[in-house]
Amino acid sequence: MTHMDQQLFYLLSGLFSFLAFASVIGWVLQKTKGPTPVILNLNARIRAWWLMCIISVLAISMGLIGSVFLFGIMSFLALRECITLSPTRRGDHETLFWCFFVILPIQYLLVGIEWYGLFSIFIPVYAFLFIPTRMALAGDTQHFLQRAAKIQWSTMIAIYCISHAPALLILSIDGYEDQNIKLLLFLMIVVQMSDVLQYLFGKLFGKRPLVPKVSPNKTLEGLVGGVCTASVLGSLLWWLTPFAPWQAFLIALVINLVGFAGGLCLSAVKRDRGIKDFGAFIEGHGGMLDRADSLCFAAPVFFHIVRYFYT
Repeated sequence: MTHMDQQLFYLLSGLFSFLAFASVIGWVLQKTKGPTPVILNLNARIRAWWLMCIISVLAISMGLIGSVFLFGIMSFLALRECITLSPTRRGDHETLFWCFFVILPIQYLLVGIEWYGLFSIFIPVYAFLFIPTRMALAGDTQHFLQRAAKIQWSTMIAIYCISHAPALLILSIDGYEDQNIKLLLFLMIVVQMSDVLQYLFGKLFGKRPLVPKVSPNKTLEGLVGGVCTASVLGSLLWWLTPFAPWQAFLIALVINLVGFAGGLCLSAVKRDRGIKDFGAFIEGHGGMLDRADSLCFAAPVFFHIVRYFYT
């Protein structure tokens, strides 16, 4: 077993051991406390985490192609959730076809063929200009700016931002060849654990809501406790990365804060639309965007930090 295989084995063993422990706790709680709504929701979330982790590990184990396929599906589902938040008009349908079946595949194809130069500007420049042009050609001017902004923003969040996660595998880092998959795992574990820990700290110690009109469950205590603890976790996982322990802590701190911003912004979208979740795709978790909200903001920031300082 190579050194890299050993590291991944230790990491995945710890991850699935943690899920097994959580499953046992959930089973014990349900047997002793009864099937209360909170406990049923907890066990549904644990089952969903098992499924998500197994699918993610299988896809990631296939390397770049598997990761591109996995995150491409995530982007498709996230884009669908964004677009269905508000009604579309007949003049938008062909533009949306281009977004789902042309722009999205091209973006992930650029990741797959490792063409960073075009991958980084394809959506912010070319798709940004194409979308309103295609809408204008449909001849429907009613609420044109609002409709164009919704499609452009959805494309940026659901496709462009998420695509930076598998793009970590195309970075060339001296002394870290063929190990970039561990960067992707570092990103996903740290950001997702930050979400969980913010929730736990908020439930246990939360007293001061940060923005109650946007997300009443997000508290100052939850933010500080969750972000700091997840950042410490990031420093403990430094051995997965090309970072020193203190660098891993600082980078984890940045992506956790940015991830919090992503969750807050998408919570604002849900409040604006009057919905609790973006969907019901994942049992106990809501829709794809409910799980990927932090990742949407954290992935591009993490990608460019690593590219700027380590390649």
